Amino acid sequence: MNSWASDADTTEQQQAKADLLKSVMASFSQFCETNLHKPPEEMLAVLWDLWLPLSIKLASHRQGLGRPLIQGILGGQGTGKTTMCRVLSLVLQQLGYRTLSLSLDDLYKSYSDRLLLTQEDPRLIWRGPPGTHDLDLGLKVLDQIRQGESPVSVPRFDKSAYNGAGDRTTPEIVKEIDIVLFEGWFVGVKPVAPDVFNYAPPPIVTDQDRVFARDMNRRLHDYLPLWQRLDSLIVLYPTDYRCSMTWRKQAEQQMIATGKLGMSDAQIEEFVNYFWRSLHPELFITPLVKSPRGVDLVISIHPDHSIGSIR
Repeated sequence: MNSWASDADTTEQQQAKADLLKSVMASFSQFCETNLHKPPEEMLAVLWDLWLPLSIKLASHRQGLGRPLIQGILGGQGTGKTTMCRVLSLVLQQLGYRTLSLSLDDLYKSYSDRLLLTQEDPRLIWRGPPGTHDLDLGLKVLDQIRQGESPVSVPRFDKSAYNGAGDRTTPEIVKEIDIVLFEGWFVGVKPVAPDVFNYAPPPIVTDQDRVFARDMNRRLHDYLPLWQRLDSLIVLYPTDYRCSMTWRKQAEQQMIATGKLGMSDAQIEEFVNYFWRSLHPELFITPLVKSPRGVDLVISIHPDHSIGSIR
């Protein structure tokens, strides 16, 4: 991992970082043991090289704005979005900032609305692709936060409802938000030229697949007003997008080992391929990462989940 922030740090900045490390160490250790099931020593380098300087950067950005900061975090399945949000919240709390973690999943349409949607477009067999979210709700919440309204009713989604189909649950009432960590598998992703689907990678292989991919690409236009509310965008970028499939299988196997219900490998492949057909990482995320505009930080993720380059 490269020390993207610490290489140029002054002695004063290094000392501030060291003081912050001391203040978060107890709660960070507890988080590692309880949530990551790892000794905190294993995660110290990531904390020092990435999470501490990033928290300081977000706090500085929030100060400069003079209003709540909306930080977008884009990452596919298994890239560590949830872990990152929780650690940033923990560190930012020590810096005196109140954070709100909001997922794109929290903006899903209700179960009944998605049933109607499936009747209109039977291809939308799972929640997740463009078109399955309540964009007006997302815009309303982010605008209320940006304008400093308090308290704010934040939507929440229960994925276990209706045998895993999921539905909205009781909103969370939140006061005085400084920083929103808004994460999701296509947060900030923009439409691409329709002709790219003529030579799309698998699993976009049939004419039917290409029509579906183009239709999902067209629906991304509806999300642009939501992305315009982002003040900054971080991308968690696997060195190989196919890692998401492996990570999902590992997560399901771990869940089954604890006695919970989980998907078989064949079901996972069907599930992940469905998402890749709708918005393929090579077509939507790779161009975004390579573009000099629109992305503020790209964090590479290795197949073993370790952090690679940060740029």
